[in-house]
Amino acid sequence: MGILTSMLRKVLFNPLNETNKDQDHNHNEDKPEQNASADLQHILDQFKRSADLIHHRYPREGLDVIYFSHMINEDKLQRDLLPPLLAAPAADIILNEQSQFQQVQNAKDCVTGILSGNAAIFYNNVAYLADVTLPASRSVEESESESIINGPHEAFNENALTNLSLIRKRVRSSHLKVIHLSVGEISKTDCYVLYMEDIANEDYLSELIRRIKNVEIDAIHDTNMLLQCIDDNPYSMFPQYMTTERPDTIASKLVSGKIVCLVDGSPSLLSAPSSFFEFFASADDYYQRWAIGTATLFLRFMALVITVTFTALYVSITSFHYEMIPENLILTLTTSRSRVPFPPIIEALLMETTIELLREAGARLPTKIGQTIGIVGGIVIGQAAVQAGLTSNVLIISVASSAIASFVIPSYIMSAAFRLFRFGLIFLAGLWGNLGLVIGIAYMVIHLSGLTSLGSSYLTPVAPFQPYDWRDVFFRFPFRLLNRRPTQNRAQNKTRQKMKR
Repeated sequence: MGILTSMLRKVLFNPLNETNKDQDHNHNEDKPEQNASADLQHILDQFKRSADLIHHRYPREGLDVIYFSHMINEDKLQRDLLPPLLAAPAADIILNEQSQFQQVQNAKDCVTGILSGNAAIFYNNVAYLADVTLPASRSVEESESESIINGPHEAFNENALTNLSLIRKRVRSSHLKVIHLSVGEISKTDCYVLYMEDIANEDYLSELIRRIKNVEIDAIHDTNMLLQCIDDNPYSMFPQYMTTERPDTIASKLVSGKIVCLVDGSPSLLSAPSSFFEFFASADDYYQRWAIGTATLFLRFMALVITVTFTALYVSITSFHYEMIPENLILTLTTSRSRVPFPPIIEALLMETTIELLREAGARLPTKIGQTIGIVGGIVIGQAAVQAGLTSNVLIISVASSAIASFVIPSYIMSAAFRLFRFGLIFLAGLWGNLGLVIGIAYMVIHLSGLTSLGSSYLTPVAPFQPYDWRDVFFRFPFRLLNRRPTQNRAQNKTRQKMKR
């Protein structure tokens, strides 16, 4: 027994100990760079075998300049930065209090500065950084994933500073605060946390910052990678943070008391805390009349019911509950299914998988070809499947209705989660009929009830019950009646507006 215990302990715990040793070794490797002084030779050693590194030496002036030419504005360097240094004593310019040169004490800061697009100036073996960054990004364009009819058509791009300027342009307040963080042990990706002082809840702010600081990962390339690292429940298929590419949406989130996070290199920004019902709202709802916005909201929730249950209900009824079919329809359904060799569950899973293949193919192909594949492929395959007797007409209508309804949901991530969940409901309906369908829906409701976003309830304002917030969740009341900020945000200042009547 003792031998068995020792063997188990060796197998179970030795890999963990080796991993910890590797981590300690890696951290120890980083320490010399952090503590080393930023002398010229040490920096050159750090960038050995970097063919794209530029090193200019000026022996007469005692200057050395190091930079990556593809990351800086070469014209600014050659026109504005170097001529004054070469024409006058360098010390008079570098040591000037108004100088743009920032002295760095250790090698890590110097290396990070060079990798961020700065030029390193070495004078008397002392390192200085000069900001000559060339922001390489696409121009501000319209969002392809969140298109609207009315309202602004600007969208974020991959440059963090550009995104910050788009937000500042809409929120012209000194109370808008920005906190800079760095994420990724290797990538050192810039991350910015934005909030409105005296409005945002300090507990949410400190919790989000704590989670971001605790992320230990090699690289973060997109906001959607970061949010998966800071989720309350990382194993859930449902998104727990709202993401958007629209500056006007982010501005409205900020003034309502939410915390916003943007990652350099990503056009998507996340806001927290978020609720389940927030993923069904669109910026379009606030740019048109309140009655139209309310009707559109109802349409989206109806689309949710259709996309989740329609195909599963077909499988349940045709497998177990023929008595639920009206007499006028049962003959049509029986005739349609008379040539189908598969049971309803196999028939439904086959068609749903085909639809998902067409959707994925249309998304990966170029725009014009993708649209052709989606339309022509759907029509041809559906018609051919019915004529070959592989499926029924009624199922084609059901699957097509579910697919169309999934496009009505504004959030692509939430829509994808429901499409995946739909396969589970079809399987349960094929096993146990309506009972399986009820069990699946009950499990979904229980699961959603247990989720949290930054510690707040995911089903707010239903659980906990906040009827005042319903006027901006299930309805779109006129702006005159939206006087308070959402309860979930726990804003310090709950009053949104005091409109005179």
